[in-house]
Amino acid sequence: MPQPASETIPKKPSRIQLRNRRIILDAALDVFSQHGFRGATLDQIAEASGLSKPNILYYFDGKEAIHVELLNALMAEWLAPLTDLDPDGDPLEELLGYIRRKMEMSQAYPRESRLFAGEIIQGAPRMGPHLSAGLKPLFDEKCALIQGWMDAGRLAPMDPGHLIFSIWAMTQHYADFDAQVCVLMPDEARARDGATRHVEQMFRKVLTP
Repeated sequence: MPQPASETIPKKPSRIQLRNRRIILDAALDVFSQHGFRGATLDQIAEASGLSKPNILYYFDGKEAIHVELLNALMAEWLAPLTDLDPDGDPLEELLGYIRRKMEMSQAYPRESRLFAGEIIQGAPRMGPHLSAGLKPLFDEKCALIQGWMDAGRLAPMDPGHLIFSIWAMTQHYADFDAQVCVLMPDEARARDGATRHVEQMFRKVLTP
């Protein structure tokens, strides 16, 4: 006998519930990016969010559940520019556009970058399966695309995998080491604009056949 619809269709969360989840996730992003997963506590997240610890546990099973949700959302956002590389586009402009987007994301989302860096430094205990199932096939696909462009003489020859690593290292430096950059280049606007020009110019010279 079929169950009543009210028992089979999940109830949609209310606007207050959605708002509270956003508040918790935003507060947790601050805490995790500052203290790392091991150093962060639910008490710190509760204090940063302005909600009680029992209230947080109403929405999430615990610290790890919050951390995993943040990382999953981050991975989808972080990989979008790489996914968008167009095989039919101009190879040099496609890669320079990717680099510009990575610089923009590094400057706009430093907390997210540090969250991801912290997870990887710890050995990716929570993101390991996602790296294998999600990132690895995408990485292999884009390496093959870039290698094809190089074989056709449309880009300077080099190892495409290490090229991607270099782009990640260079662009995410401005998020992960933001405190150092701010001390060494205190004019934030000038440092930001100069960084984008420098990184783009450097890769343009390296990639031009």
